[in-house]
Amino acid sequence: MVRGVVRVGGGSGFWGDTPEGAAQLVRHGDVHYLVLDYLAEITIALLARARERRPELGYAPDLITQVIGPLGREIASRGIKVIANAGGVNPAGCRDALLREIAAQGLPLKVAAVLGDDVLPLLGDLPARAMDGSAPGPHPPFATANAYLGAFPIAAALDAGADIVVTGRCADSAMTLGALIHAFRWGPDELDLLAAGSMAGHLIECGPQVTGGILTDWETVADGWAMMGFPVAECRADGGFTITKPAGTGGAVTVAGVAEQLGYEVGDPANYVLPDVVCDLREVRLEQLGPDRVAVSGLRGRPRTDSYKVSATYLDGHRATATLLITGRDAARKARATGEALLARTRRLITAAGFSELRETSIEALGAEEGYGPHARPVAREVVLKVAVHHDNACAVEIFAREIHAATTAMAPGTAGGPAGRPKAVPMTRLVSLLVPKTGLSPAFEMDGVRHPVPVRCDGQGTPVTQPPGEPAASAATGERVSAVPLAALAHARSGDKGDLSNIVLIARRPEWLPVIAAQVTGKAVADFLRHAVRGRVERYAWPGLNGFNFLLHEALGGGGVSSLRYDAQGKGLAQVLLDMPVQVPAAWLDDGSLSPDRHIR
Repeated sequence: MVRGVVRVGGGSGFWGDTPEGAAQLVRHGDVHYLVLDYLAEITIALLARARERRPELGYAPDLITQVIGPLGREIASRGIKVIANAGGVNPAGCRDALLREIAAQGLPLKVAAVLGDDVLPLLGDLPARAMDGSAPGPHPPFATANAYLGAFPIAAALDAGADIVVTGRCADSAMTLGALIHAFRWGPDELDLLAAGSMAGHLIECGPQVTGGILTDWETVADGWAMMGFPVAECRADGGFTITKPAGTGGAVTVAGVAEQLGYEVGDPANYVLPDVVCDLREVRLEQLGPDRVAVSGLRGRPRTDSYKVSATYLDGHRATATLLITGRDAARKARATGEALLARTRRLITAAGFSELRETSIEALGAEEGYGPHARPVAREVVLKVAVHHDNACAVEIFAREIHAATTAMAPGTAGGPAGRPKAVPMTRLVSLLVPKTGLSPAFEMDGVRHPVPVRCDGQGTPVTQPPGEPAASAATGERVSAVPLAALAHARSGDKGDLSNIVLIARRPEWLPVIAAQVTGKAVADFLRHAVRGRVERYAWPGLNGFNFLLHEALGGGGVSSLRYDAQGKGLAQVLLDMPVQVPAAWLDDGSLSPDRHIR
């Protein structure tokens, strides 16, 4: 039945998120649909390892233990539909576990599993290509390969009467879009509506990240962190929607927070590619309707592409990460010397044992602002030394792990071992992103023992390959008196990750400040400021609707979240580092109080 307004709640942002999100939305969110996002690039690799140990595993058990177990009766009595990608690499196993729990409670809930995302058996027959259209490079045999399915299989399962739909790998936003396709009977060619529904899902898929979590201006919401509100998207059949949260919860729904989340993990805002539609986000409009209510409109859709994105993983040796606390004067220098000595000792010992050289190493003095590279401020009297290694052989990695605590008696004064004890060698997983033709896949949902194929439109454009527009040269100083301020005085930002790519969405605090940002914060300037972390090129895309820009940083994460040896493997801090970039502004802006004094360069 078509409803006037459909309320969709985002109750989980990742596998391991607080169970309070689902409970809050079920009991106080007045939601029609509860969407639970458990999957990430890292998560798929972890679930694949679990399935290797026990074939019946490979899914996120939180859906059973933290949602249906404690909340099943309330979900059933309130008529809430649940959509979750908890199936991981074993959707059928997740469905079976759900059915056992539902039977134990005697609940009248029907469960459907969306299948067809596992393309590992098909890769040899599919003309797969890399994301840039080239042939994929050489690699060991894949351990997993999962396509990002779209929303129509989810909608079909709901149409058939499912109360709970579990999926494997699908686009995160597809869960919300599937609910809206079912509720409003949207068709595959209503592209603007599909784009709007996708962005409603994109905004709530990371839970409280859109209700004030990881907000640049964190001080404005910190008093609510202990009971953060989880998001609700109030959606209409015409594609308009409002982001809000349950009353009495912490955080805040603001234009700034919604704008930051809208840019999270986005590349070209004119061509945000999803399985069912290519979204044009450039002219999005955000309006504060009242406390904790932001309306979103102006989203446009373009024809879908003819391919699915596939995340494939393979095993590539072993790794270990160790930490030590270093205290006292020159703590950062002592940490660096300790790390180098530990690696030198490890190299000597593994060579003596007949192993090859370490493939990759990493030393970081956490607390000494190493994430800022050449922009770090001096002097730290207490740091955590992090040393990580990568080798083909687990035994060589174990030699490193055995030696780490020798530093507490043989190296720098003030060295203390960590409470976690000796690290262990763990498999290193590499991620490869591919494109495969949609015609090669057969999505379906299974319910009550019957498999139902779901026709998916395979026609569409090729994957857009765009180039960012040219940038103006940085303007030379005029006779006007200027002062240096950190970029944070003019803008707020958020960073996201996809593989070895990071993006930073940068949003002017006032529209009139955008020309100053445009002239000085170019792709070249950002690449230079972050050159200690970013190995590849930096592209800048204009984002008029947000009064800002989106920067796409290539080779920025040390190989990506699943394989990087960096502590911040997902680049969570990159936007914060960029916000310390100095920019020149008219001194009059400081004199008249336009800029906040506490955001000046110190």
